[in-house]
Amino acid sequence: MILIPEIKPNQSVELLKELHILTRDGKLNQDSRRKLKQVYHLFHFIEPLLDEVFASKADLTLADHGAGKSYLGFILYDLFLKTREAGHIYGIETREALVSKSQELATKLGFARMSFLNLSVEESIHSTQLPEQIDIVTALHACNTATDDAIKFALQKRAKFIVLVPCCQAEVASVLNKHKNQSFGKTPLSEIWRHPIHTREFGSHLTNVLRCLLLESHGYQVTVTELVGWEHSMKNELIIASHKATPRKDVRQRLEFILSELNLEALRERFIY
Repeated sequence: MILIPEIKPNQSVELLKELHILTRDGKLNQDSRRKLKQVYHLFHFIEPLLDEVFASKADLTLADHGAGKSYLGFILYDLFLKTREAGHIYGIETREALVSKSQELATKLGFARMSFLNLSVEESIHSTQLPEQIDIVTALHACNTATDDAIKFALQKRAKFIVLVPCCQAEVASVLNKHKNQSFGKTPLSEIWRHPIHTREFGSHLTNVLRCLLLESHGYQVTVTELVGWEHSMKNELIIASHKATPRKDVRQRLEFILSELNLEALRERFIY
């Protein structure tokens, strides 16, 4: 066995090689050491959620949307589920080649409780290949409205926890821009997004604000922080939602007010349901 201080006990060296965290000869260079630190940082946020699910029931289901090479799913399985007899991870991805490759790797490693589905997020909501209830839903760097689809999926599946790292959020900014002239006559707040760069930045920020309010309106407690070290990018906002209570009408009212005040009624169906 290769002994490297940074690697956790019983972690699969073969998996780390497949994920290019370890080199083929089993070594860590500066770049791979940074990647490994990023993996552990992300795991630090999700592990308590996995523990909490298992504390309340004997099984666990997790759906990872926009899974790509299923980097996250494999790490979670290797560090947490591998030594347990229960728990299933579903990787949902639209690129068939990546789905096939992930399935081959799971078979090779003996990760029997991993499934990979060639579906869009929208398709997965109604797919019979997934159970009716999912405990944890993740979507890391799901572009533009794919994050909103993942939220819709999580609500439909009555998820206890939702973990999101949104990316490439252009829809709200495009609506702000489309109705900019009307907004100037409606509210002085339109000065916030008068300049194109502000439209883009404010639109991205506002998108996540609306998502958090949507989750709170459905009874989730929301924490927003930075996923520091996951990548060298500004797209590192981490949203963690935990279902705690009944839906909140007061939050829904605030959502409706914001959409009306900022001339975003066209997005009502996406953020209020």
